[in-house]
Amino acid sequence: MNAVTLPLIAPMLATPGSLPPAAQDPRWAYETKQDGQRVMVYLPGDGGMLLRARSGEDITAAYPELRPLGAALGATPAVLDGEVLALDERGRADFQLLQSRMGLAHAPVRAARRAAQVPVHLVFFDVPFLGRPLLRLPYADRRARLTELDLAGPYWSTPGAVTGHGAEALRATREHGLEGLVCKRLDSVYEPGVRSRAWIKIRNMRSEDVIVGGWLPGKGRLTGLPGAVLVGQRAGGRLRYVGGVGTGWSEAERTELAGLLRACASDRCPFDPAPRIADARWVLPRLVGEVGYSTRTRAGMLRQPSWLRLRPDLTPEESAADLPEGFG
Repeated sequence: MNAVTLPLIAPMLATPGSLPPAAQDPRWAYETKQDGQRVMVYLPGDGGMLLRARSGEDITAAYPELRPLGAALGATPAVLDGEVLALDERGRADFQLLQSRMGLAHAPVRAARRAAQVPVHLVFFDVPFLGRPLLRLPYADRRARLTELDLAGPYWSTPGAVTGHGAEALRATREHGLEGLVCKRLDSVYEPGVRSRAWIKIRNMRSEDVIVGGWLPGKGRLTGLPGAVLVGQRAGGRLRYVGGVGTGWSEAERTELAGLLRACASDRCPFDPAPRIADARWVLPRLVGEVGYSTRTRAGMLRQPSWLRLRPDLTPEESAADLPEGFG
């Protein structure tokens, strides 16, 4: 078989936002937002396969278990849009697990070893090329073409999309502890490399109380102000470090926080064990704040934390700033 030279297609990107208005709900499809590595899959029709990351880098060798996908469509050349996931024991995407697989495109021996220990799963959600460019086709038609391909294998699948019922779909992702939802307008064309309003992503953020134990000086326009606060939660009678929070403040809130941090400065790190953080400034663990975050690593660290508010109504002893069971 002769391979077809496929066009290089950058992935279309979603814009952060909220659910479409209820009156427009039937014009949208809803897909589960996955916490993985975005990939474009090139199948030239000769049994070969090429994976490119969002950056355009060839990462095929990092995922050797996906090689059989090259023969899945026979001689039909295609470019598929999807996400590489690593699943935990509950079948949920775990980005920390996936990180052990990423970055091995130039280390095939290590990649093969890790594949045996942490196999990945590739999910498809679009097909911008199938024998010919489908970029100008509406999403609904491209989705129908993708479904007809019946791509299901030991390490790949095509999860369904729901038309309408956006509020119910979002509620289901929250109830099942999933990352979020992607809303896609049924009449939207595929716009390579564009962050489009025709695709909207909604991330489910969780929130918890934390205790401030330190901070990092800001740089540039934030010189003299905290660039990030270092926060912890109690576990087994100790204050356990759970991450640094550098976003979520207005300028006025950051200035107020700077004064509060200066008032409780300390030479001693309150975290046990003490994290190794260059340039850290420690404080007495008196301030309680509320942060939003997407999920936790297996070690209990907060992923993508964002500051929500100070909790002057709570003392560290009164706060619910305890690590969930299983961490710490």
